[in-house]
Amino acid sequence: MQDEDILIGYLMDDSWLTLEQIAAACSVEPVWLIRHIEDGLFPHVESTGGTWRFSGASLIRARRMRQLERDFEAAPELAALVADLLDEMDALRTSIRQTARSGALP
Repeated sequence: MQDEDILIGYLMDDSWLTLEQIAAACSVEPVWLIRHIEDGLFPHVESTGGTWRFSGASLIRARRMRQLERDFEAAPELAALVADLLDEMDALRTSIRQTARSGALP
C-alpha cells in the first residue's frame, strides 16, 4: 500500500480533520495546504481558535488537486478548477442514482 492510499473512503459529514492529517493523507507539507487556503482554493475550510479544520470533502479536494499538480504539472488554480468540476460531476452522478432508485426516471 502506498502513502497516497492511506486515507481512502468516506468520512462522515460531521467529522473534521486537522491540517496535519490532511497533509499526511495527501503526502504534502502543511505549507502546501496553507498556501492553497490563503489563495482561496479551499472555500469550505474553517479556522477555529487558530486550528484549521477540514471536512471529508476537503480531503477529497486536496487529494485531487495534489494529484493534478503532480501528474500534469497543473497550476494550483487550474487544479482547483478541475477539482470543482469533478466535485460537480460526483454530485450529478449521486443525484442521478437517487432519482433512478426512486423510480422517477423512465
